[in-house]
Amino acid sequence: MPLVSTPTLTVVEGESALPAPVRNDLTAADRLSLIGPLDTITVDVFGVPELSRQMQVDASGRISMPLIGTVDARGKTAAEVAREIATLLRGRYVKNPEVTVNIESSVSQVVTIDGQVVEPGLYPVTNQMTLLRAVASARGLTELAKQDDVVILRTVDGQRMAALYNIEALRRGVYEDPPLYANDLVVVGDSPQRRMFRDILSAAPLLAAPVVALIQRN
Repeated sequence: MPLVSTPTLTVVEGESALPAPVRNDLTAADRLSLIGPLDTITVDVFGVPELSRQMQVDASGRISMPLIGTVDARGKTAAEVAREIATLLRGRYVKNPEVTVNIESSVSQVVTIDGQVVEPGLYPVTNQMTLLRAVASARGLTELAKQDDVVILRTVDGQRMAALYNIEALRRGVYEDPPLYANDLVVVGDSPQRRMFRDILSAAPLLAAPVVALIQRN
């Protein structure tokens, strides 16, 4: 079946050349990146090498710093932790502290990819992580995978939600490749959440748009 243009896809036909991307096309919008338990971070206090170090966040989400003791880093951005450290150091220990915090590696900002993919597992989230990229990270679908049975499970403000996607439709540009976020669960193939969409699938086997359902409210 040939590709056709849609509201989200422009098909270049004939002798036309595919145009080069512009500057904005080459960068991804920043997403909130939060520090979590067992992440590794670097704290740099400018001009005070005794306070600068790389460390691992403990299982409770805290780090330990000389002079100021423990700092709760869980659920905060690197910039927020840097400001908190600077506030605790200012005046009493360092006159005008300049603190930088960087996340070196993260085990908390991951998505889980399960089901009919070649390598199920946990994969780190980046600014450009989308459903198709996640499936590619898992080495693609298995030979017998059901392309119309891809569910993303996500908790939003205490509500457990599921969205049904069709990989074939995504590859054809029928709708946008959805972004993934930390703690998302991607299930490829049959699952209890997918069976919620049974009637929809029977009516429209090639989804023309994502289908989202509320599973439970906390």
